[in-house]
Amino acid sequence: MERILGIDPGLNRTGYGVIHREQNRVILDEGGVVATNPSQPLAERICEIACEIREVIDQWKPTALAIEQVFSLGKNPKSAILLAHVRGAVLANAFESGLKIYHYKPTQIKKLLTGHGRASKEQMQHVVKTELGLSEVPRPHDVADALAIALCHLHTSIPDQYAA
Repeated sequence: MERILGIDPGLNRTGYGVIHREQNRVILDEGGVVATNPSQPLAERICEIACEIREVIDQWKPTALAIEQVFSLGKNPKSAILLAHVRGAVLANAFESGLKIYHYKPTQIKKLLTGHGRASKEQMQHVVKTELGLSEVPRPHDVADALAIALCHLHTSIPDQYAA
């Protein structure tokens, strides 16, 4: 059985979602966020994210990690750099745990799940709710985004493990 850990990286809140397929159904194992305190030093926040994601990996034993790619923020490159720190910590954990690692662009995830690469947060939450058979949309949006990334991987037949 393939169990997928989806990650929506963020320094303030990193969303995560663990899913697997059981016959013709997609099952939600767990979803949540790792929230850090903005007043803490950067290294401490990165370590907190890494440690909590490691706990999720240890508990659920996923076989694959699907993570959102860093996209350039022309107006605020500092945000992209901080996001890259979070991705690096998560990727190191995943690699050390022997997970297969897959990277997806935000527009790729949205297009695959909604048919439109510029789908809103609300549209994405609704798709995740429907696909997982949930009674309400996952909140906060970081959890829905992480689950969307995991669903994208589940529906992608030939993911590119080595994409940057």
